[in-house]
Amino acid sequence: MKKLRFAIFGNTYQAKKSACVQRLISILEEHGASLLIDKAFYGYLTDGLGISVKPEALIEGSDFQADFVISMGGDGTFLEAARHVGDKGTPILGINMGRLGFLSDYQAEDIPSAIEHIYNGTYRIEERTVLMVEDDRHSIQGHPYALNEVAVLKHDNSSMISIDVEVNGEFLTTYQADGLIVNTSTGSTGYALSVGGPIIGPGSNIIGLVPVAPHSLTVRPLTISADATVRMKVKSRSHNFLLSLDGRSESSQEGITLTIRKAPYTINVLKRSEGSFFRTLREKLMWGADSRE
Repeated sequence: MKKLRFAIFGNTYQAKKSACVQRLISILEEHGASLLIDKAFYGYLTDGLGISVKPEALIEGSDFQADFVISMGGDGTFLEAARHVGDKGTPILGINMGRLGFLSDYQAEDIPSAIEHIYNGTYRIEERTVLMVEDDRHSIQGHPYALNEVAVLKHDNSSMISIDVEVNGEFLTTYQADGLIVNTSTGSTGYALSVGGPIIGPGSNIIGLVPVAPHSLTVRPLTISADATVRMKVKSRSHNFLLSLDGRSESSQEGITLTIRKAPYTINVLKRSEGSFFRTLREKLMWGADSRE
């Protein structure tokens, strides 16, 4: 049996998951796997939960190599793991320890079967589009990539903002709104969905432009090719706005031009071989459920 290396990421505020983590570690050790653990998560496991584990190495940043990545938490943890993976192409297995966990096919009780699927090769990989953002003043401080969405938003205490948008060099419109979301199919079931955006099936090769609280009722969400280039310039009475990438926000000055396009790499998500996107919609969004029953 091939010796596999697993990189493990997890959130640091769910003490109830200690038994699940111990179970995962025990199963991987039984298979003779090498463990790499995110440094912050390792500190939480050992100091916070009292779990004894001896990893091959601790992960700081994105400088690691593994055969598989395991994300233990909710969708936020999965997005953080994807940020660390970057362009490595390492498949990410999501084990949902949160509430909805839309990105994860496996629940805590599925840990044994999830690891067996990996060792038996009975899984499938979905490639997910990643967005990248650039600005003409090179002022973006953080990681300029997003698996879910790139959003420009007003500051909490300011009035709505004006967003001039071009698609492939052609002027689209000026959005008068609290913000504008550019989302991938992965992000279509996240923030974009909560403000009325459409659900986009994986592999559709389209992205969404979803306004947040638009001033005009005639402004509606729009889907365009994922290969398109979106440029936007923001005007604000406060002369600044928030730029958010998968929930990581930083303040930006009005007048800069943002360019959003498909990143030169994808994120590989490990899924059940028998699973499907439509099944996930039915089960996790409870499509067809009748509250009267």
